[in-house]
Amino acid sequence: MNQMTVHTAKPYDILSERGLLSQTGALCRPVNGGRKAVIVADSHVCPLYGDRAARSLEAADYTVSRFVFPAGEESKRLSTVSDIYGALAQAQLTRPDLLVALGGGVTGDMCGFAAATWLRGVDFVQIPTSLLAMVDSSVGGKTGVDIPEGKNLIGAFWQPRLVIVDPDVLDTLPPDFLTDGAGEVIKTACIKDEALFERLETGRALDRDQLEETVWRCIDIKRGVVERDERETGERKLLNFGHTLAHALERYYHYHTLTHGRAVALGMLRITRAAEQQGLTAAGTAARLEKVLVRYGLPTDDPAPNARLLEGMAMDKKRAGSQLDLVLLHVIGDAFVHRVPLQTLDRFFGD
Repeated sequence: MNQMTVHTAKPYDILSERGLLSQTGALCRPVNGGRKAVIVADSHVCPLYGDRAARSLEAADYTVSRFVFPAGEESKRLSTVSDIYGALAQAQLTRPDLLVALGGGVTGDMCGFAAATWLRGVDFVQIPTSLLAMVDSSVGGKTGVDIPEGKNLIGAFWQPRLVIVDPDVLDTLPPDFLTDGAGEVIKTACIKDEALFERLETGRALDRDQLEETVWRCIDIKRGVVERDERETGERKLLNFGHTLAHALERYYHYHTLTHGRAVALGMLRITRAAEQQGLTAAGTAARLEKVLVRYGLPTDDPAPNARLLEGMAMDKKRAGSQLDLVLLHVIGDAFVHRVPLQTLDRFFGD
């Protein structure tokens, strides 16, 4: 079994091994002594893995109930979290008890936010079932929901008690979901690991015989960043490479049509092209990035109007007063934060 500890204010372990989902209950018991567990999952994931997780939790002497919501980013809203609260009240979940996020990034973000706010904080465990959630959203304690004005504008930092990664679940993912997760894998390589990027350039980094190694490397990179900057005051901002524009694109499409990983791909490429034009990023970096995006089936262009995207970027969480922090690349594997006044944002993108 692969194991690493995230040394945040409240440390927790990340575990990875094929078949680990069936050991959920036994793995949760050392970190949680409650009597009840509520599994939060969407309508796609629960039929696939809900029974297996529930049986394991019941075998560890938890009384288990489930909350299932319609799959999709459109569900990542306060009304769904309110419904989760209702399910927790019905289950009479108390402070010693446990929430289990079984699913992708939407599930983990909402379940974590519910855990952070129910009774002012209860334990939760992340069991990511998508590539994107494994390499990014399940680690680090960012939780939250979308509102029409922007993505993840409401949320809290609330670290899980445990992250359980079972690579077997990736074998059942439709190809589109692996493609979406590739966006976050490429982002991680761009900001921190040129060697990983070179593996991606071969086109085999997400093949079954290399996938676990790739996932574990991405998790380790994120672990290190989170340990050094738990609450995103410095280095952790680098994890947002491509995300400022990506969130504006998702907002423009009303969190429908364009998935997160694909939006990140578009955001990374556009901001790198703009930074190259201004001499902030080494020439040829955007072309190299574009080839990798195409290799993994990710988009490189989108018709959304620039004015609407700039409007969405102005609502980004990384705004500081009248300025916006953009994450750029010196070169592949070396990222930095570049602060731009909002009034010159259109000029930065050449608009």
